[in-house]
Amino acid sequence: MRTASTLEIDHTEVSVSNLDKVLYPTGGFTKGQVIDYYIHIAPCLLPHLAKRPITLKRYPDGVEGAFFYERQCPSHRPAWVRTASAAKQEGGEIQYCVIDTLPALVWAANLADIELHTFLHRAPRMNEPTMVAFDLDPGPPADIVLCAKVALKLKSLMDGLQLECFAKTSGSKGMQVYVPLNTRVTYDQTKTFARLVAEALEKHLPDKVVSKMNKNIRSGKVLVDWSQNDSHKTTISVYSLRAKEFPTVSMPVTWEEVDAASRRKSPGTLRFEAGSALNRADKLGDLFQPVLSLKQKLPGLDRLQ
Repeated sequence: MRTASTLEIDHTEVSVSNLDKVLYPTGGFTKGQVIDYYIHIAPCLLPHLAKRPITLKRYPDGVEGAFFYERQCPSHRPAWVRTASAAKQEGGEIQYCVIDTLPALVWAANLADIELHTFLHRAPRMNEPTMVAFDLDPGPPADIVLCAKVALKLKSLMDGLQLECFAKTSGSKGMQVYVPLNTRVTYDQTKTFARLVAEALEKHLPDKVVSKMNKNIRSGKVLVDWSQNDSHKTTISVYSLRAKEFPTVSMPVTWEEVDAASRRKSPGTLRFEAGSALNRADKLGDLFQPVLSLKQKLPGLDRLQ
């Protein structure tokens, strides 16, 4: 039976429905709990969504059911859900949702948009990323422990270039490392930089790292995926839930925690579910805040040759 109600969020009425519907069957985590998580994490999350177009990834039948991506912001969206226009690769334009207010966040969560996939740029500057992103994706039997070792080496390379970087868990198997820029730069520049860094890591750690996407070479190693640095690609947002067996979260971690994780043998380290993520945010605040404001310039590419 469908049940619907209305929440008043920041003086805006937001329709919600089926709050008792279980979206995570293993843990019994409901749509109402998904919405509640996003309401409580919003102070940390919303600044990272500000002006960023987003691709909705919807799970109407829960994480064990079929999902679909929705690039075009639904026509039934409320008037207070903003959009941003971007060119399609095949021509024409697409209107992406911009989920950077609390009512819009609750609206998206009610659509079972469990995962938040954002671009690395802000509207309207669609070809100007504000950061470089490295996605560390382990090929089994490699796990997040090996990702932590690779992340530390990546940090060492960035330290040598006098660039600060910040780590977060993917909420799935791996990690991501972000280098904030917040200066005028193009995707052509950041993608080339990211590829050269990935290749340098592969050269330094040939037994641990691959920089090419070929699946047949990834077993037991970490793919340093540089290809996300593209105007047409999205990356899982910090503080987003993941559609896994349990409601895990893409969570910022300190380099001290990454170092400690690299010394352990358990792949269960650096794992955060919704409840522990909220407790952690209450205690530590937004560890990813510098990604929004720290201004850095890309070094000359000759320093990576």
